[in-house]
Amino acid sequence: MIGEIPNVEVGQLYESRRLAHEAGVHRPLQAGICGTKKTGAESIVVSGGYKDDDDYGKVIIYTGHGGQDGSRNQVSDQTLDDPGNAALVTSHLEGLPVRVIRGAHSGSSYAPTSGYRYDGLYRVTSYGSKPGIDGFLIWQFRLEAYDDTPPPEAVQQELREPSEPRPGPVPEQPSPGTEVPERVTTSVQRIVRSTAVTRQVKSWYDGACQICATTVQLPGGNYSEGAHVQALGSPHNGPDITGNVLCLCPTCHVMFDGGAIVLLDDLTIVRHGEPAGRLRTHPKHVINFACVAKHRDRWRQ
Repeated sequence: MIGEIPNVEVGQLYESRRLAHEAGVHRPLQAGICGTKKTGAESIVVSGGYKDDDDYGKVIIYTGHGGQDGSRNQVSDQTLDDPGNAALVTSHLEGLPVRVIRGAHSGSSYAPTSGYRYDGLYRVTSYGSKPGIDGFLIWQFRLEAYDDTPPPEAVQQELREPSEPRPGPVPEQPSPGTEVPERVTTSVQRIVRSTAVTRQVKSWYDGACQICATTVQLPGGNYSEGAHVQALGSPHNGPDITGNVLCLCPTCHVMFDGGAIVLLDDLTIVRHGEPAGRLRTHPKHVINFACVAKHRDRWRQ
């Protein structure tokens, strides 16, 4: 499961990895990364297992998996072929949240004093390789806490000084495809976009842009963006369904969102007022022409 686990709150403590496994917060009993290249990373454990790690609280520099001996020394290069490392790459490329669990260790002032603690959702904002302290190539991933994820120091303080009960768990993510995207109230109201919808559309095209056919190839995978034809936010209120999503490269996405590119009803691409070919479509991707018309009407002037 990607994202929050029902009935598990930030700050929840577990005496052992076994208990964290049984709660579904981090399923592996040994591996520090849970996930695959296809699904993305569900969760990671930050417990001082790699000497190149850095924990800054709401920012974590996390060293990927592989290349260690039994004494936790790096003895060979890491690669992005490792399932855990590939999972974190997918989380970055797809913008998927990752659960962070901190384990007790002396290398971080943010770690719990014992056992393991669930510290909320983080996103993988970047990744890259470099020679590690032991001289071998390592892959590192920068994770940043979501704005509504409490900082670990606040969680630690609350655990030391219990106060009012926490609010209930974050609602489960909506099912793939919703005519009216769910709204969740935090400090402001935001739209919950169905990542399953955009990922489905992007998978049909393997990351190739439907407008210009560009494939942005990065180490570990292809990067593309899911663009809603009829925007989700007010006053547009488009549906979060596959028929209202295009797989685009970043440049075409910006041009499409800004009205420099529109589509005709026969899916002719009009760029700056001039025809520029036809939208590429997959047999399973049925475009919602009502949404196409709404987008075109928005930029008709």
